[in-house]
Amino acid sequence: MPKVTKIFFLASAIFFLAFMLYFFIGSTSSSENISWGISFSQMQAENLGLAWKKTYLAVLDDLGVKNIKLHTQWDWVEGKRDKFYFNDIDWQIERAKEHGVNIIYVVGMKTGRWPECHLPQWASLLSKQEQQEELLQYIKEVVLRYKNQNSIVYWQVENEPLFKFGECPWYDRDFLKKEVQLVKSIDPTRKVIVSDSGELSTWIRSASIGDVLGVTIYRKVWTRIADGYGFYWTSIFPPISYFKKAELFSKLYNKKVICVELQAEPWTLKPFFDVPLSEQQKTMNLEQFRKNIDFAKKTGLDEFYFWGTEWWYWLKEKHNKPEIWDEARKLFQDS
Repeated sequence: MPKVTKIFFLASAIFFLAFMLYFFIGSTSSSENISWGISFSQMQAENLGLAWKKTYLAVLDDLGVKNIKLHTQWDWVEGKRDKFYFNDIDWQIERAKEHGVNIIYVVGMKTGRWPECHLPQWASLLSKQEQQEELLQYIKEVVLRYKNQNSIVYWQVENEPLFKFGECPWYDRDFLKKEVQLVKSIDPTRKVIVSDSGELSTWIRSASIGDVLGVTIYRKVWTRIADGYGFYWTSIFPPISYFKKAELFSKLYNKKVICVELQAEPWTLKPFFDVPLSEQQKTMNLEQFRKNIDFAKKTGLDEFYFWGTEWWYWLKEKHNKPEIWDEARKLFQDS
C-alpha cells in the first residue's frame, strides 16, 4: 500500500474516532424546566376520521397543553388561486388565545404530514418560478393576517425544507432564504424557526438561515429498501449526540436549538391508520412513549413538541386505548 494511502486511512481513522468520542461518548443529566408542546394538524385529525374541532378542544381542555405547533396547508387555504380560506385557522388561533396557549405557526409549501408538500392543484401546472412567486404571495397573506396575534410566538418557515422527504416539486435553499426574509420584513418582532432532520442531516445548511434551529427526534421507524420491503430500525444516536451537536451549533451560529418534532406516533410501511394496531405498536406504544420522553430529557434541550397527538386521541376514541393520552395528560399537568 502506498505511503500516501496509508496516511490517508490513518487520518480518516483518527478523525472517525475523534468524531465518535465527541458525539457518542458521555452522558448528560436530565434537563430542568422543560417546555412541552404538541403539533396539531387538522388534516391529520380528519384523515383519522376524527371530528377535528373536538380533537383540538380535547388537547386544550383535557390535556391542558400550553404550546402548540400549528400545521397549515397551502392547498387548503388557497384551494382556488387568490381565494383564501382562513376560517378554520382563525378558529384554532382564537381557541388557543382563550386558553393562554402559545403557537408556532408553520407556513409555506412543505408544512408536514404526507405528502409533506401541499402544493395547490392549480399551481401544479405552473413553472417553478411562478410557483415560488405564488408561494411568496401566500406567505405574505398569512403573515399580514396573523402578525398581530399575540398567541403566535414563532413563525416556522416550511417543515424540514432542505430534507428530501415527501412528494415535493423542488428543494431550494436560496428560495428558503427569500421566504424567511419576507416573513421577517413583514413581522420583525418574532423569531423564525427553520427545521431539519435530527438524525439524517448535519444541520449545517439550515442552521444559518433562521433565528432558531428546529430539529426532530425519531427513535424507532420503518426503513424502506424497496416497494413493500424494509425493516424496523432503532436509532443509534444517544442523547449526548443531540446535546453535543446542539451545543456546537449554538456556539457557531449563536442560535437556540429546540426539538420541533419528538416522535410519539408509529412510523410504519404505510400510513399507520391502514395497518393493524399490532403493527403500529412495533414503533410506538406506551413503553416506547415513556422511553422517548426519558430520552428527550437527557438531550439537554429544553423545548419539545410531540408529533402524534391526533393518534393518541384516535386510540382513545376509536379503540378505547387511552393509555398514551392519559400519560401525556400527567406530563402536561406536572410541567
